[in-house]
Amino acid sequence: MALEVGTVAPDFTLRNQFGEDVSLSDFRGKKVVVMFYPFAFTGICTGELCEIRDRQMDFDNDDTVTLSISCDSTATLKAFADAEGLTHRLLSDFWPHGEVSRAYGAFWEETGFATRATYVLDRDGVIRWSVVNGPGEARSSNDYAEALASID
Repeated sequence: MALEVGTVAPDFTLRNQFGEDVSLSDFRGKKVVVMFYPFAFTGICTGELCEIRDRQMDFDNDDTVTLSISCDSTATLKAFADAEGLTHRLLSDFWPHGEVSRAYGAFWEETGFATRATYVLDRDGVIRWSVVNGPGEARSSNDYAEALASID
């Protein structure tokens, strides 16, 4: 079950594409987009993450951070970032497998991967907007941008 708007997002620590620990709590004081996706190197996922890359000033700047999370390994995420020129933080929920995805209601037990769930958090870590789509349903980065703009 997806997390409710108005609740504090659960903190987590995951490794990024460089093998460095990244915690959600590191970004208190900034707006945060927490974006779950099924797999690196797949069509819809690549398209969505490249939109974030192409709109970097909207999603990864002095006031906003985007954390993209999949159950892929850090090595896969590094290769994916290099291949697509992705510069924002790609986080691995590989082990314990899907633990953070489960905490956010984004893990599909029957398939073993995260679905397409996005949460926009305010500077205090409170969920202000969310969307959960199935694996084959692309999300709109315009919706994230509007949700971010609505946060003072």
